[in-house]
Amino acid sequence: MTKTTLGKVTGIFLASNMGEAMQPRDHTLAIAGEGLVGDRYALGTGAYSNSKKQKIRHVSLIGQEAIDRANNKLVVPFSVDETRRNLVTHGVELNDLVDEEFTVGDVAMRGVELCDPCKRPEKLAGKDGFMQAFQELGGLRAEVLQSGFIVVGSPITQQAA
Repeated sequence: MTKTTLGKVTGIFLASNMGEAMQPRDHTLAIAGEGLVGDRYALGTGAYSNSKKQKIRHVSLIGQEAIDRANNKLVVPFSVDETRRNLVTHGVELNDLVDEEFTVGDVAMRGVELCDPCKRPEKLAGKDGFMQAFQELGGLRAEVLQSGFIVVGSPITQQAA
């Protein structure tokens, strides 16, 4: 089987505790069954880590194209780090990866569900409109299936059918 390149990673962002500003990184280590080393959800310190409805929150991805589309609807745009997503991508239709396996660099992942936008980015950034503008553009939650490194520029690939 051959791999098809879907796009690439253009940004990596981590926060070690809930509410902290997302910090840019040029690389990160993903651990199977946990998430990104040093990130709040891998550490169990995320805002939703202890929610009653448990969800897999290993990694969140959002497309730069989606950010641009959503920001076109807003008076005050959200920067990539203010979206509170871990990986910013380019060229990938993330909505198509729900229930699909793919790789980011050498990290195997499975798309778990779409990230429905919430009020948290609005509150933390002190801006309005995130929830409405990012409807169906909020990105993807993914499960880390195989550990490995991700760097800015890593290709996002999927097995061709």
